Amino acid sequence: MSRPLSHYSMTAGSFDEMSASAGVVRPSWQKYSAGIDALGAVELARRWDGAHRIIRDHGVSYNIYGDPRGQDRFWELDPIPLLIAADEWRTIEAALIQRARLLSLVLSDLYGPQRLLHSGRLPGAMIFGNPMFLRPCHGVPVPDNVRLHLYAVDLGRSPDGQWWVMADHTQAPSGAGYALENRIVLSRSFPELYRDCQVQRLEPFFAKLRATFANLAPRTQANPRIVLLTPGPNHETYFEHSFLARYLGYPLVEGGDLTVRDCRVYLKTLEGLQPVDVILRRLDDELCDPLELRSDSFLGIAGLVETAQAGNVVVANALGSGLVEGPVFTPFLPQLARELLGESLRLPSVATWWCGQPDQLRYVEEHIDELVMKPAFQARRAETEFGHKLSAAQKAECIAKLREQPEQFVGQELVRLATAPVWTGDRLEVRPTTLRVYLAADGDSFVVMPGGLTRVALSGDTVDVAVEHGGGSKDTWVTAAEHEPALGLLQPARETIELQSAANDLPSRVADNLFWLGRYAERAEDRVRLVRTVLSRLMYETLPADSGEFAALMQILDSLQVIHSDFKSDSRGPVRALEQELFSFIYKQQRSGSLRETLNRLHRMAWLVRSRLSTDTWRILNELHQDVARSRPTRTDTGEALVLLNRVVTTLAAFSGMEMENMTRGHGWRFLDVGRRIERGTNLISVTRTMVAEYPNDPTGVLEALLDVADSSMTYRSRYFDKLQLSAVLDLLLKDRSNPRSILFQLASLSRHVDLLPRDPASPNPSREQVVIRESIARLEHADLLQICGDDQSGLTPNLEDLLLRLAADLRQLSDVLMHYYFSHAKRSQQIGDAR
Repeated sequence: MSRPLSHYSMTAGSFDEMSASAGVVRPSWQKYSAGIDALGAVELARRWDGAHRIIRDHGVSYNIYGDPRGQDRFWELDPIPLLIAADEWRTIEAALIQRARLLSLVLSDLYGPQRLLHSGRLPGAMIFGNPMFLRPCHGVPVPDNVRLHLYAVDLGRSPDGQWWVMADHTQAPSGAGYALENRIVLSRSFPELYRDCQVQRLEPFFAKLRATFANLAPRTQANPRIVLLTPGPNHETYFEHSFLARYLGYPLVEGGDLTVRDCRVYLKTLEGLQPVDVILRRLDDELCDPLELRSDSFLGIAGLVETAQAGNVVVANALGSGLVEGPVFTPFLPQLARELLGESLRLPSVATWWCGQPDQLRYVEEHIDELVMKPAFQARRAETEFGHKLSAAQKAECIAKLREQPEQFVGQELVRLATAPVWTGDRLEVRPTTLRVYLAADGDSFVVMPGGLTRVALSGDTVDVAVEHGGGSKDTWVTAAEHEPALGLLQPARETIELQSAANDLPSRVADNLFWLGRYAERAEDRVRLVRTVLSRLMYETLPADSGEFAALMQILDSLQVIHSDFKSDSRGPVRALEQELFSFIYKQQRSGSLRETLNRLHRMAWLVRSRLSTDTWRILNELHQDVARSRPTRTDTGEALVLLNRVVTTLAAFSGMEMENMTRGHGWRFLDVGRRIERGTNLISVTRTMVAEYPNDPTGVLEALLDVADSSMTYRSRYFDKLQLSAVLDLLLKDRSNPRSILFQLASLSRHVDLLPRDPASPNPSREQVVIRESIARLEHADLLQICGDDQSGLTPNLEDLLLRLAADLRQLSDVLMHYYFSHAKRSQQIGDAR
């Protein structure tokens, strides 16, 4: 059996996390190394293939602007964790708590009395010249004078094993959700190693974080409304925003979902405006309020600063907390620790010189070969320059730039990062690493996540561990003296809580997206069933090109944009040409209206509302997206195409089943089902009208195809055996309340939904949507199909066409009314064009 650790070699001059010297494993790694060697390389690879499936199933992604993979760029996780002993962690923990307290005190002073400025301990240029100092936020009160509620710090090791602070993250720290997801994946993939190493759990940290946010609420109540504010689905860490919102139980909102009225922040929901107590923001400081801060921001909430000033909402972290995030503060922290805390700084920072002071500028100029030049302020988007890589001319240019605006730059010591083992697929290799640790406010102190997000470089010859530049991640295992009990976020209540039958925090934007999620799911299924019906007939050559059935199917394929409007047969004949056109619809990625495009839109809508979907529901849609994306036929084979279409139908049925059996019957589920019912009804009317028009030319073939497309063949045969008649088919597809595919079934379901939707008590009763749906039901119930079809059952009569057209118009009108009343104040609807 091949031992994974047998060929691992250290990098000279760097601290290696696992190996003290060649072949000597550090004590904190010995249990793990024995366990991983016992598994062997083959089993390690097999386990890791399973872990990759978990990552894909969960849709764990990190979006990079400009990356063509977009949301399909999966999160990079290494199977080998970083292990830290409990006694070493206690030292790190105490040092980080001290640092968090220090930065919190500095923020409180700079946005309050500013004694540090008046006494000269901090130069005015580094504060008032800092774009991260938000003047409108000066004097804004915060509960308990704590401005940092979630704080993150990047750590690295020097070659002698000393931990350094490399960067602080104080405005909207990211990565805690990825750290939790890493833990979920690794503990499921290597449960015996996780148990044997007695790893400290992460759940208590998130429970404390949740309690911290609940205690911030300015109103005294058992269930404060806390929301997680995201920049939106295009943000690189949107997966984490959605994951944390679902895990913590908070609504995930965008700026457009919130509004300020009478100096209060409200969530715009279907039930009306609901007051918000706490905003956990993942939005940069300056983008949070276009009225007071950055005027061109479309992501924030106008009036948020004024509302926070009045004490009617708490923003976590406090607005302006990004001030201490830049490296300009680093040289001043040791002295500030002595003056504000009466203590020496326990954990050193990477040596930093702020060029805004003449002596430090001179030092940077003289030692430029040994330093890294960085922007002093976090908001600046200047490039980092490594002195030892610059030519003589470039050094001169760099020094001139420093002299022109010295306060804008710092010089930092070039860090040689510690290394750790990384699994490359068949062996372990060495890679540079850093560790990001998270702290949550706890009264006047902080608690530390026992672990964090370890980041690893893409290759062994680079120090760039940034995920956006191709770096990966590791789980971080802090060992415990003994096994810890399992704890979750839910804890016993100390007082009686108010019972609630349903949540009333559904934003209109989310309802809009759920509505179109239902429509896309149904549209995809309808198209697949239609194409499957046609391909099945082509496969067994039961569809002559001169038959009425062929003409009817061609018309409906054209009307639903399954085939191009300019489609023509060629030398292969109409049947074979149609077969190739359907293959193009199934497999071609860039084709407008193709199966892949429809499923991509379905996946996109699911992505927008994934915080509202269960893990199993998301997994179904994500697997469908990946399954079709991976389909690359080596040849055009009808049987292979039918296998794929069958899988798509089955997966969509699984999604429908999860929707019906697992979603609570709130307004979110209601709008999802409304979208599905409107789409199903619209498509069935279009298919029926088009195919019945060809009925006189081929009565049997057309009606059989219509029943197949409507998934009602078995029901028809059980009632009428082998007797086909147009009025009987239409009765089953239009008026049968027991048939879940019929038009009347869709209308009856829509009527029940419409009656239960929220509405303004002052609005007309019945509402417009109730009037539309009731009139449509009455129109269909009173229709005499025997009379409409005529005595000779000759196909699409004027009365039948009029009935179908009016039913289609009713569904369009209902959709328009619902969108106008419930979605008009949300963002532009994600709607799709109606079938022709």
